[in-house]
Amino acid sequence: MAVDLFSSAVPTLQPLLSERFSLSLAQAGWLGGVFMLASAVMQLPFGILSDRLHSRLFTVLAPLAAGLFLSSLPAATGFWSLTLLVALGGMAVAAFHPQSTTQASTLSENRRGLGVALFFSAGMFGFAMGPTYFSVLTEQFGFEWLYVAMTPGVLATVLLFLKLPAPPKREAPAADLDPQALRATWRPIALHYTLVALRSVVQLGIGQFLTLYLYHERGFSFAQASFTLSLFFVSATVGSLVGGSLADRIGGKRVVLTSMIVSVPFLWIFLATSGWVSLLALFTGGLILLLTIPVNVVMAQRLAPSKAGTVTALMMGFCWGIVGITCVPLIGWLADRVGLEAVLWGVVSVPLVGFLLALRLPSDSRAPRLAD
Repeated sequence: MAVDLFSSAVPTLQPLLSERFSLSLAQAGWLGGVFMLASAVMQLPFGILSDRLHSRLFTVLAPLAAGLFLSSLPAATGFWSLTLLVALGGMAVAAFHPQSTTQASTLSENRRGLGVALFFSAGMFGFAMGPTYFSVLTEQFGFEWLYVAMTPGVLATVLLFLKLPAPPKREAPAADLDPQALRATWRPIALHYTLVALRSVVQLGIGQFLTLYLYHERGFSFAQASFTLSLFFVSATVGSLVGGSLADRIGGKRVVLTSMIVSVPFLWIFLATSGWVSLLALFTGGLILLLTIPVNVVMAQRLAPSKAGTVTALMMGFCWGIVGITCVPLIGWLADRVGLEAVLWGVVSVPLVGFLLALRLPSDSRAPRLAD
């Protein structure tokens, strides 16, 4: 919860960072892309490194490092030093997740499903509460005092240092990187990867630019814009929990198809209206869009059960990060030229492409129970 609280710092603080450092929308998108590269794509090499070094410090020190660097953004002297702080904070987030996810499972012993569920739910809750947390702090103390925001990271590191045991050793961890087991099913896995990427374009596009859009083009205060971003992140939390359960009942393909086609009208309503109707449409559209967060992963794991770890890395952190470093800066670059609202209309329409691709999923593709 503490680590993912800081994962929301960059998109939340975009309006304040843009004003302080005179950032263009393209530069704002670049910051988002750098953070995604550092926090998501880097999870794979950090996972390999933590397996080899067998040190609990990857987990113990990550909350402190994430809090330190991402709470020090006001200390930047320009765009490039700001980028460096964002990258270092993102790498701290990346260092935490591979080892701690495994720890959450192994330390739960015969209740691993519950342990991992609590672990991910805490992370999603922290991510959802981040915008409100940073907004309240900056409103109360001012942007210059942002460094007080590192407190949860400091406390988490102290607690982990006192309580966390050394991680268990894995046998032959490098085997997870062997692509042989993936060759026979690469086409359907590639289809799932594409569907995750398309969903991530919408999720990241809204997540990175929502506060800027509401602050500059709708006249929201920083606090109001931050609260709305929290609302969108909460929809991700609810959607992911509902989606896994729904896939058990009606099948993964139906969930994916429904998510892609039904989410678009609600996101259109968000852009076309104002007031509570607009916010309700944003929450509903986000919830429906993000039903597929666990579904695509579980369906892809079923295609290559012996390489579930590799498939999970591809579908989650790696895919998320690749989209972040390519599409988020592109969205900012386009917004500088045609306007942010116009680009957002295009972004929220992307799931229509996903619906057409999802029709190619095998008709008998049924997501197994998440407990399995």
